[in-house]
Amino acid sequence: MAGTSSGIVAGLTAVAVTTAGFLAYQAHANVPASLRAPSASASPSVAATKAPRDRRHPTALPAHSGKGERVVYSVDDDRVWLVDDRGRVQRTFGVRPGGVDPAPGSYWVTSRSNAITGSDGVPVEHVVRFAAVDGVTIGFSAAVRDEPGASGSSRTGGIREKRPDGDAMWRFATIGVPVVVIR
Repeated sequence: MAGTSSGIVAGLTAVAVTTAGFLAYQAHANVPASLRAPSASASPSVAATKAPRDRRHPTALPAHSGKGERVVYSVDDDRVWLVDDRGRVQRTFGVRPGGVDPAPGSYWVTSRSNAITGSDGVPVEHVVRFAAVDGVTIGFSAAVRDEPGASGSSRTGGIREKRPDGDAMWRFATIGVPVVVIR
């Protein structure tokens, strides 16, 4: 009888795993292209797309930067916008990029750390991670002290904010919040 029970459990487990795999495949296949994170082989034309800017209001949220609640990060302007679910900018601020930029596209906050030492040796706080490029993790963080680091000269993915901006990012960008990267 014990052998039969084990066989039934094994069979039910196999069916559950197969069903979960099929549902994950279906969910992935039905994600709109505008929400997919770009692959490492993103076409050059996609990577070169630049969002229109309001030249009279350079801190204005760029057009075509998504909808709903999100963090918008412009790699060309070194600027971040925190946008609420109604499309209103809650805060915008300049950042200092690391040496590795994420490709334009849509991502999600995948992990957070309250305080760590960055890959450049600088103590940082309020780390909000959302992407990886060639093994380099990309995320926002604020240096605990005003120190050099993430200057763009090394292969770091730390996008550095001032501490008040890092506090705002930490409160806003919880796990799963979209991050839209634009040129």
